[in-house]
Amino acid sequence: MNVDLSRRDFLIGAGATVVATSIGAMGFEEAEAAEAAHVRPFKLTTTTETRNTCPYCSVACGVIIYSKGSLGKGEKADIVHIEGDADHPTNRGTLCPKGAALKDFVHAPTRLQYPMHRKPGADRFERMSWEDAFDRIARLMKDDRDANFVAKTPAGLPVNRWTTTGMLAASATTNETAWATFKFAKSLGIVGFDNQARV
Repeated sequence: MNVDLSRRDFLIGAGATVVATSIGAMGFEEAEAAEAAHVRPFKLTTTTETRNTCPYCSVACGVIIYSKGSLGKGEKADIVHIEGDADHPTNRGTLCPKGAALKDFVHAPTRLQYPMHRKPGADRFERMSWEDAFDRIARLMKDDRDANFVAKTPAGLPVNRWTTTGMLAASATTNETAWATFKFAKSLGIVGFDNQARV
């Protein structure tokens, strides 16, 4: 490649490079960084800080969610920023790419926010209330348990098993919640019980 570069163009380019590196050497880059560090805390001053757990995998990283607006004042609370929780013992402020994109997950127009039900023979899902969803789940579980519960083996040994329904527990819970979930499943006789952390 043949470049037509005059002596004047070369001197102008070299002079501009010297000026740029001199400005950097004088500490202007540090001044800009210090200014950015000074302003950053004010970005979240008027927000509400909520600590939570990342919903994705079984690592259960801690996140801090910043929102504007107060539901108590009749305002719409809107999440404006999510970052890793530096005080959390699991991730110490770091997040994987999925966790770092949590704000986009929350604001996604395709995010499921309500219980949906597809009736037998229907070609689409319909929204239902939380009360109806819980009632339907409880009714289906009760009917299945009544029909399939095994109290004793053919030899008469008590086993109290319910093998036709399984349960998958969440891994991003506290030890107390995990204990209560396990006790709930086993008190019903559910044999197929697993946790997302193992999967």
